[in-house]
Amino acid sequence: MPRFSIVVPSHGVAGRLSQALDSVLAQSFGDFELIPVCDAPDAPATDVVTGYAERDSRVTPVHSPPSDGLAGARNTGLRAAVGGHVLFLDGDDVLASGALAALDARLGETGDVDVLYFEHERTPWWEGEPTNPAAPLLARTPDGVFTPDRAPRLTGVTLPAWSAVYRRAFLTEQGLAFPGDHFTDVGFGGLVALRAERVAALRTVVVRHRLRRQGNRLGLPGEHHAELLDQTELVLTRAAELDLPADRLKPLFEQLFAAVLKTAAHPRRLTSGRRVFFRRASALYRRHRPDGYRAPGGSLGVQHRLLASGSYAAFRSLRAANRTAARAAALLPRPRGLRTRLRYAAALRLPLDRNLVVYCAYWGRGYACNPAAIHAKARELAPHLRAVFLVEPDAVGSVPPDVEYAVIGSRAYWQVLARAKYLVNNANFADAVVKRPGSVHLQTQHGTPLKTMGADQATYPVVAAATGSFARLLARVDRWDYNLTSNRHSTEMWERAFPSTHETLEYGYPRNDVYCTASAEDVARVRKELGVPDGKKALLYAPTHRDYATGFETGLDLAEFCEAIGDDYVVLLRAHYFYDRGAGRGGGRIIDVTGHRSSEDVCLAADGLITDYSSIMFDYANLDRPIVVYADDWDVYRETRGVYFDLMELPPGRVARTPGELAAVFRDGSWADETATSLRAVFRERFCQFDDGRAAERVVRRVLLGEPPESIPPVVPLAERVPAPAATLVRS
Repeated sequence: MPRFSIVVPSHGVAGRLSQALDSVLAQSFGDFELIPVCDAPDAPATDVVTGYAERDSRVTPVHSPPSDGLAGARNTGLRAAVGGHVLFLDGDDVLASGALAALDARLGETGDVDVLYFEHERTPWWEGEPTNPAAPLLARTPDGVFTPDRAPRLTGVTLPAWSAVYRRAFLTEQGLAFPGDHFTDVGFGGLVALRAERVAALRTVVVRHRLRRQGNRLGLPGEHHAELLDQTELVLTRAAELDLPADRLKPLFEQLFAAVLKTAAHPRRLTSGRRVFFRRASALYRRHRPDGYRAPGGSLGVQHRLLASGSYAAFRSLRAANRTAARAAALLPRPRGLRTRLRYAAALRLPLDRNLVVYCAYWGRGYACNPAAIHAKARELAPHLRAVFLVEPDAVGSVPPDVEYAVIGSRAYWQVLARAKYLVNNANFADAVVKRPGSVHLQTQHGTPLKTMGADQATYPVVAAATGSFARLLARVDRWDYNLTSNRHSTEMWERAFPSTHETLEYGYPRNDVYCTASAEDVARVRKELGVPDGKKALLYAPTHRDYATGFETGLDLAEFCEAIGDDYVVLLRAHYFYDRGAGRGGGRIIDVTGHRSSEDVCLAADGLITDYSSIMFDYANLDRPIVVYADDWDVYRETRGVYFDLMELPPGRVARTPGELAAVFRDGSWADETATSLRAVFRERFCQFDDGRAAERVVRRVLLGEPPESIPPVVPLAERVPAPAATLVRS
């Protein structure tokens, strides 16, 4: 039997789960079992956990459906546990170094106490000093083993479940489990403290709790706040059944109702049913108020007295001013120019147009990428919706003749942004755009992240300087309702890079649908449009942007490269979109396609891809055609830009470090041999998970038509997909 069973629920924390698991497996004390609790076999966290279970026999994952919530996940882990003591750890928290050794040593001193409380740190997600909220409470407890009556303020209801280790036999004998769904720590902590007979404290930080940028899920608006009263009633009823002494009941009562009053007074937590909540809380207050209880002083005491008297109208008036001020600040428009501000403010007062969808791609560069693909599918599945594409003045020509558009900054631009029910973008809307209640913002992204993104860029000075204010960036992220991903890797990385409360849609990228739906005729048409000679193999060269470089440099002499590989090839040059000047450059065997509006068309035309670290490789892999990585400055790029994984260890095909090596793989044919094919297959398994040709349909049905998740078409398995045919290569 292991000394400790460590239960780690993982719902919604796949992006940071590995750090939690690493913190456990790196402990110097190794006598434990680690029980990650995943939603289902195909959940994002399961991919993370599976690798750990294969490498370490102490990792024994179990599953609990999301509908069972945090309480259900912890109870599932508890039932599976066989260790002498149980420790609960949230999936985005970490154990401090030496934590298990410290717990083992303390238990050796105290014997098998029912509960051993310990200190924990709450670490700000971005910057600031960590706090240790349990330290003052534990500092007042006796030094050795003690009974609960010797520390009456240690009620358990103010401490999270992961701030103690529990004797498993004690929990089993007392029938203790996590109650309800929301605010389960309140109920569990209170019930444990009421039943415990032998208690001890460890005045050492064991868990480092990383505060989420979006805050605790319990703080979000919703009807779930009524469950705080359920947990309060459960604990106080059990205390009454046990005839809890007054010196223990008073602090328990006070701590529970401090949480209740905080919720009742919060302007946004209770979106409806405030009066019902208050009246029920008032009834509980009067029913369980200890004899002779005196309310605290100050404003909190006023709230106690109003709750005791059931004076909801007076209580409501205390918070009215703050609520009004907050609402006014949230609706304050910020575009430049007095006339524009006034027009935008006026439009914001008009009702939302529930049939209006606003699209934008690459900050208005044109009709392109995922927004364009969603727009095209919406015209088919939701023809009742009016669509407006936002473009810069010089990109108007890219918009098809039958697509309505508005020029960015114009009066029409601000009008549709103020009125639209749906806003779809692959980058971000301007800072001045207000997120109206009832509007739906869909972030489609425009690539799979190899390089660091969002908040993860902060530790790379060159990138951070170019990014600007991270606070403003994350304010834009807060407007998202949905975020689209094309693979599980992206799901995890976006969660880290863009922490907020949006919902992730693992539907694939709509722009990549064409890679499964295009025909040989489509491929031939595009090649003709681009000027690819018949019978020639077209190699797409698509280098990415360097944050440490000024201007566009290919890093490769394409004329010399073409000369070295022979006459069978032509090169399609597509520079990063930062360097799109709208006109072609070069000629002969080098065809500049940087200005072509559709990267998907260019990929269809190419028989192979040469890239460095551009995210185009992830999209192109859906075509199952050869990819060669030209990594002439990988070490510099990795250190300067930051990456999420080592591309050299998981390449999509052959890797070349010099112009000579690059030319050689084409002269000897190894760019498309069995080794290259095997590398690509592994890459595709990881990064082509959801791009099956139906991504746009899934997005339109879920976001624009509001269909329930269970009715959305499932993703076609990778092995069953048939990519668009290449012009000169024969697929095995």
